[in-house]
Amino acid sequence: MPPNLPDVVLWSIPAFVLLTVLEMVSYRLHPDEDATGYTAKDAATSVTMGLGSLAFDLLWKIPIVAIYTAVYELTPARIPVLWWTIPLMLLAQDFFYYWSHRGHHVIRILWACHVVHHSSRKFNLTTALRQPWTSLTVWPFYLPLIACGVHPAALAFCSSANLVYQFWVHTERIDKLPRPFEYVLNTPSHHRVHHASQGGYLDRNFGGILIIWDRLFRSFVAETERPVFGLTKNIETYNPLRVATHEYAAIARDVRAASSWRERAGRVFRGPGWQPAAEPSPSPSPSPSPEPRPERVA
Repeated sequence: MPPNLPDVVLWSIPAFVLLTVLEMVSYRLHPDEDATGYTAKDAATSVTMGLGSLAFDLLWKIPIVAIYTAVYELTPARIPVLWWTIPLMLLAQDFFYYWSHRGHHVIRILWACHVVHHSSRKFNLTTALRQPWTSLTVWPFYLPLIACGVHPAALAFCSSANLVYQFWVHTERIDKLPRPFEYVLNTPSHHRVHHASQGGYLDRNFGGILIIWDRLFRSFVAETERPVFGLTKNIETYNPLRVATHEYAAIARDVRAASSWRERAGRVFRGPGWQPAAEPSPSPSPSPSPEPRPERVA
């Protein structure tokens, strides 16, 4: 019998709306010329991406739930859903979220899914809603939890709780928190680094709820200079369909233009900025020695 756990995302929607409105009002009452703030088109695109992700996630759940259920039925392990096991499952889910998130930054075909979330040059609470429509690439990272006896419904609850937690870290209105919080938790300061496009900030701070994973696995960077948000090569569009698919289209173009199967594989499975090694230029062949001229007879 599946555990009876609440739909955390559904119950959090009123809080999402209220906090977003309060943040918008705060920019009107107390402008910050250094902050990126809001624009209507960008916010509308983010909200549209969020609504679209809800619809597509319902579609992707069909095969994912089938796989998770099959693995859960095959494993003899069972972890009961109790008041003291739920925090442990949340901790374990956050650990695997870290590796899923990190993988979606360093493997290009996975980045094509996750890049949607980084495509805005703004950083506000609507940015948290800018979610991908192709999240079918996430489920393999959590298979170990199912194999260890975590019920698929319990995993869904933990994943939703992790997602809801991350809503509030998408803001420039909160500066750094007291050091104990900054050391353990993912905070707005840490997540601003994650969304920045500067070289020293790229591919850092992957944690969902906890930042300790980044500290343990050496992917942590503290916020020092003010972040510049967006991509290293920004997309000039607010079209939700293009936002959702632009990196897949770029991969297809690169694969078509590739000159070898090795390069094609690299364009798909290497990092987003990967380029094939330049072919060494052939060394010039030595010019033939000139024929000796015959001596002229006087």
